[in-house]
Amino acid sequence: MAAVPPRIALVGNPNCGKTGLFNALTGARQKVANYPGVTVERKIGDCVSPAGTRVQFVDLPGTYSLRARSPDEEVTRDVVLGRFRHEAPPDVMVCVADATNLRLHLRLVLELKKLGRPIILALNMMDVAEARGCRVDAAALSAALGVPVVPTVAIRRTGIVGLLDQIERSLVAMTADLAPAPCGPSPCGWSEPSAHDLRAYHQEVEGILAAALRDAGKPSLATRRIDAALLHPAIGLPFLFLVLFLMFQAVFAWAAMPMDMIDKGLGWVQVAAGAALPDGMLKSLLTDGIIAGVGSVLIFLPQILVLFFFILMLESTGYMARAAFLLDRLMGGVGLHGRAFIPLLSSFACAVPGIMAARTIENRADRLATIMIAPLMTCSARLPVYTLIIAAFVPNRSVAGGMIGLQGLVMFTLYAAGILSALAVAFVLKRTIFKGAREPLLMELPSYRLPSPRDILLGLLERARIFLARAGTVIFAIMILLWFLGSFPAAPDGATGPAIDYSFAGMLGHALAPLLAPIGFTWQIAIALVPGMAAREVAVAALGTVYALSETGDALSGSLAGVLAADWSLPTALSLLAWFVFAPQCVSTLSVVKRETNSWFWMLVMIAYMTVLAYGAAFVTFRLSSALLGG
Repeated sequence: MAAVPPRIALVGNPNCGKTGLFNALTGARQKVANYPGVTVERKIGDCVSPAGTRVQFVDLPGTYSLRARSPDEEVTRDVVLGRFRHEAPPDVMVCVADATNLRLHLRLVLELKKLGRPIILALNMMDVAEARGCRVDAAALSAALGVPVVPTVAIRRTGIVGLLDQIERSLVAMTADLAPAPCGPSPCGWSEPSAHDLRAYHQEVEGILAAALRDAGKPSLATRRIDAALLHPAIGLPFLFLVLFLMFQAVFAWAAMPMDMIDKGLGWVQVAAGAALPDGMLKSLLTDGIIAGVGSVLIFLPQILVLFFFILMLESTGYMARAAFLLDRLMGGVGLHGRAFIPLLSSFACAVPGIMAARTIENRADRLATIMIAPLMTCSARLPVYTLIIAAFVPNRSVAGGMIGLQGLVMFTLYAAGILSALAVAFVLKRTIFKGAREPLLMELPSYRLPSPRDILLGLLERARIFLARAGTVIFAIMILLWFLGSFPAAPDGATGPAIDYSFAGMLGHALAPLLAPIGFTWQIAIALVPGMAAREVAVAALGTVYALSETGDALSGSLAGVLAADWSLPTALSLLAWFVFAPQCVSTLSVVKRETNSWFWMLVMIAYMTVLAYGAAFVTFRLSSALLGG
């Protein structure tokens, strides 16, 4: 059995460049999972030191202190204390600190020292510090702290070899120390820092800085000048909305060519598979179930990558924190807590981490209000549904003199509808069920910095891996099940309609059709909504499979968007868009709501109010559009 490699934990404040250092050390040799019992991401990666030792790095969530106040901070605290079952504390801790802001970052170093485990201080962003005239004496800092100090520049991979050498020396020294730990592998005698402890840490930090900081330098002049414009009351919000608007324009414009290539490639594979296989169940499963179903989702990978490219760029440049600052007043107008922006922003990727992030809000009423509206943010799983319907029914042309793409404008409108509906629901909740005073937003605004192309690329590769893994597991399994339900029992002799009409899936769709007829949904849509509860994007795959099985031939003729454009009316398409703006979330989101609120009640309330909103919005949209369009 291979020996378990030493575990090195990267610890640090938010915005210290810790993840950039993790990427520089591990490259693409990374894995993402969840910590036991929580939905906080666990990022680990391997690296081989210059001496040939293989070590495993763990990128822990950012924290300002071991006095944890959020789920992310609790995970970091529990990992370094060795509280997770079957998991010893890390062999060495690398505390990453921003060299331009040591006063804030050194307090965590002092807390970690108290644990009595090997620790190394990675003095990151040294290039930025030097550019500002900030001079730190690394040797003096090491002597004052009593720990090794290694200057690094993560985005340029500077100092990586020196850091690995120091880790190697720390591991050797730890191995040579044969004295057993007095209390086992977990640090003993640790208690949460009190307010008195924190004041003592602050005084100690001041003494350390007096000994090691030769010149504090000046704040970034570029950051101050950019903030003067982008945070201006008259410019800030319009600029933010312009950035978001251009992002959704790019989701269509930049992704058009790769989407066409994937569509044609899948079409060729489907035709080739249909021609190579004899008629029968295997051919139908492969062409109608797997390729038509999973392929209908894979085509949207370019658009999801474009969306996350913008999100990663905004995060890495430091603008994302400014967006929170700009929207704080707007959110305060509906009574939301200042910290609610971060959970709501996270919900644009997925509502699960968004709801988990609401733990940072200490007041229970404010936390519940944030949890209840987080699923109204348009998550990335809705993107394939929106894109499919927009591609089928919205012309690919420009408006406003060719400056604005109509499809991107509709996408932006759908995202805006989700945001406005969330604010409206929050306004009602905060004045009825969750009354209480609003607390202000306190957060650090990092300096602007150029994004690292390597980090952006690694982030996109990880998102692509997660998307493809989901398509190859959850969606793949559901499509096989849906194909079975859509193929059996076989149509009786003399049947005139498609075989799916007589199948289990067809029976279910026709049974639900009367309930959904008032909002314009067809029985095919009814079938797709059921597996869509497992994951939003599954609805697209389900439509692909249902319409493939509805064809008289073996394979779906033409693109799914073209088939829908020919089969649905425009009011039906608009109604389905309205449904998905408000539709109840996937099963994983609902389960997290139950766990975070520790109650079935709030989960059922969420299902009820979102279903009512979805049905009501779809009903009004269908009836109004039918009246206006005469159909």
